[in-house]
Amino acid sequence: MTYRRALCRRRYLTTRHFYNRLDLDEVAEEVPDPRSKTGWPDDTLEGALGSSKAKQMFAILSEDQRQTLRLYFVDGYTLNEIAHRTGQSLGNVKHHYFRGLEKLRKQLLGSELGTETAV
Repeated sequence: MTYRRALCRRRYLTTRHFYNRLDLDEVAEEVPDPRSKTGWPDDTLEGALGSSKAKQMFAILSEDQRQTLRLYFVDGYTLNEIAHRTGQSLGNVKHHYFRGLEKLRKQLLGSELGTETAV
């Protein structure tokens, strides 16, 4: 009976990867610190386009679209939470989200091609 229980326990621990788990302290030492990365502002929208260009791109959005995109991408709210927070219907919030993304996409593609597109 002891032998059988030992086999069952070993099988239990093996399925939960007890014997081959990683020590997180060792892995953490190997991962570089993202804050020490040089040139990191270039990875942001303002760094890639310039602060004035980014502000100009967001100026084409309506206030509802700007608020929805900010709450979604910056603050991390879901669309349902944004609808509850702003007092709008979920359909309106989805509309603001998708139309705002489409306007930004067209503006960004227009700027990459060297032409200004008015949306």
